[in-house]
Amino acid sequence: MSDSEKENNEGHLHRKKSSVMKKIRNNPWVMSTIVLVVLVVIVLASGFTGSTGKVVSESKASESLLGFLNEQTGGGVSYVSSEDLGLLYEITVQYNGQDIPVYVTKDGKYYVQGISELNSSESSESTENVQEIPKSDKPVIELFIMSYCPYGTQAEKGILPVLNLLGDKVDFELRFVYYAMHPSYGEVEENLREYCIQKEQEDKFNDYLECFLDAGDSEGCLAEVGIDTAKLDSCYAAADEEFSITANLEDESSWLSGRYPLFNVDKELNEQYEVGGSPTLIINGEVVSSGRSPSSYLDTICQAFTEGNVPEECDTELISDSYVSGFGWTTSTGTTTDGAQCG
Repeated sequence: MSDSEKENNEGHLHRKKSSVMKKIRNNPWVMSTIVLVVLVVIVLASGFTGSTGKVVSESKASESLLGFLNEQTGGGVSYVSSEDLGLLYEITVQYNGQDIPVYVTKDGKYYVQGISELNSSESSESTENVQEIPKSDKPVIELFIMSYCPYGTQAEKGILPVLNLLGDKVDFELRFVYYAMHPSYGEVEENLREYCIQKEQEDKFNDYLECFLDAGDSEGCLAEVGIDTAKLDSCYAAADEEFSITANLEDESSWLSGRYPLFNVDKELNEQYEVGGSPTLIINGEVVSSGRSPSSYLDTICQAFTEGNVPEECDTELISDSYVSGFGWTTSTGTTTDGAQCG
């Protein structure tokens, strides 16, 4: 689930079989919704014990899963780790430079990419309501992301309508995780591009981000939004030198775990908040959990205002569905990925 193709494919399962199979080969995660339906049928029909037959080992289940995924994608899926969750195996695989958790029944026959409780929306709301969110007259909101992390882009799409609604009633800053997991997509360069637009052309930043989150077309969005590219290039060069961005990208010996280039623009804040992945939401200096729909983000952020300072915009009804992970502004109607991170 490294880009928006999976989510867009899920919305068109009615197309003829040959078209569907072609998409599955391009991206195996399109199967997750189908398999989830199968899994639910099994649960209801037989009573769920974590498998539909003989229990196999984690290694055997991992081997079966990798064989299937590599067959569908033509290769490139590798094993990272596995864990026995009691009812299911959680097997983490890597695809296109991204670690992805996949849940497998304990007989190794069925899998689904992402699981949630049947009452997940209620559970999420109750969790948000009981957490202690620091309050201030003008909440400071920081969202740490990687620009090509599908869960980071999902969070950005969820929070943007809230930021546009609340305007200068909150102090928002998009921050960056101190390493990049998707360098082959140009993530380091895009991180730096967004850093500079926000820093020097802030009045156009939300519009640029909204455009970029649609299809990842940075060049097209620079033109569409009217970004001053001369000013952008100047900032880019200065920040590149200040934070050794290109130097770290080219020096693979400096990469985190030998795999991920460093991106140290917000290094000190990463250390201060102990940021462990994309997205990470910080409100008034504390890590905070939130659902990723606009309505969830609005509720979470509005809890951060001091009594008597809650703006009337907090009574606005925003959509309660989360957007798909990755690019595209389609809302998610399948298995939720709220809570998932790149990290």
